[in-house]
Amino acid sequence: MQFTAEHRALSDTVVKFVEKEINPHVPAWEKAEQFPAHEVFKKLGNLGLLGLKYPEEYGGAGLDFSYSMVMAEALGACACGGVPMAIGVQTDMATPALARFGSDELRREWLVPTIAGDAVACLGVSEPGGGSDVAAVKTTARKDTAQVDGGDYLINGSKMWITNGLQADWCCLLANTSEGPAHKNKSLIVVPMNARGITKQKIHKIGMHSSDTAQLFFDGVRVPRRNLIGQEGLGFTFQMLQFQEERLWAAANALRGLDRLIDLTIEYTRERKAFGHSILDNQVVHFRLAELRTEVEALRALTWKAIELYVSGKDVTKLASMAKLKCGRLSREVADSCLQYWGGMGFTADNPISQAYRDGRLVSI
Repeated sequence: MQFTAEHRALSDTVVKFVEKEINPHVPAWEKAEQFPAHEVFKKLGNLGLLGLKYPEEYGGAGLDFSYSMVMAEALGACACGGVPMAIGVQTDMATPALARFGSDELRREWLVPTIAGDAVACLGVSEPGGGSDVAAVKTTARKDTAQVDGGDYLINGSKMWITNGLQADWCCLLANTSEGPAHKNKSLIVVPMNARGITKQKIHKIGMHSSDTAQLFFDGVRVPRRNLIGQEGLGFTFQMLQFQEERLWAAANALRGLDRLIDLTIEYTRERKAFGHSILDNQVVHFRLAELRTEVEALRALTWKAIELYVSGKDVTKLASMAKLKCGRLSREVADSCLQYWGGMGFTADNPISQAYRDGRLVSI
């Protein structure tokens, strides 16, 4: 894709925000294992950064999907993986189906405040027994038979690995709404996170510390049927479409962060001396860093080709999946290779390479 002046201006805006509002606080947020999502998202909302691809009538910027991916790549300037991931859930994982298929009433009630940064969203798909197997979802949303018109859903089940789960105001929940075939019995439902019957349990992780992650339990949670996103029974299809954008977000977000790791390693190995000369003076180090740089550029080309095709209306399930696969593997490879050249310093907890080593492991999982 040929970036426009608007693309470049957006990237600069996001990087400046990261450098001013996020990176100075990362050490404290990592230690606390949570960042103030409402505060950060409100600042992003004030800059118009939470609804770049969404219609102007709901507070969005009405831009095409490429602008959302420019933001995803620019967020790679963050000194951690947890905060960008939480932002990505808000902009490109929990909201696409609502924006595309939700009723006008539902979008005004939930999408508008989410774009403004007044509400935090989470996505409820993975479960303790299902993981990435979306068809295996066990959570149910049944019509309340005690009501004459069956006006409410009663939700029972649990969700696992929910980013923003402790702070979210609403959840885009995938649940079984009938007993039909696994690919045709699921629906996406907006669930207010202050509803009675919801309990939350914090999950402690080896990385992505600044992002809060929760297991959610739903026990007879009552939600009005008007909170259904689109048509009942199409939730699996909606979620698969949503996954295309999620995979592309992950790939785009990895790029600048991988460049950053290589840049930091070049700088460090140039200064670090061993056996009478700098580590960077060893040709094998030059070769390896050149290989890693090449791999990142290959991922960048694949990712932006997929984005360009997606913007033009093409189905990019294959390319998006390939980009996600490559970014997951490369996140591990770059972090591991660079950490080696930092020696013992790479094994310290507050080292930027060791943090990337921990955070990046999640991507390929």
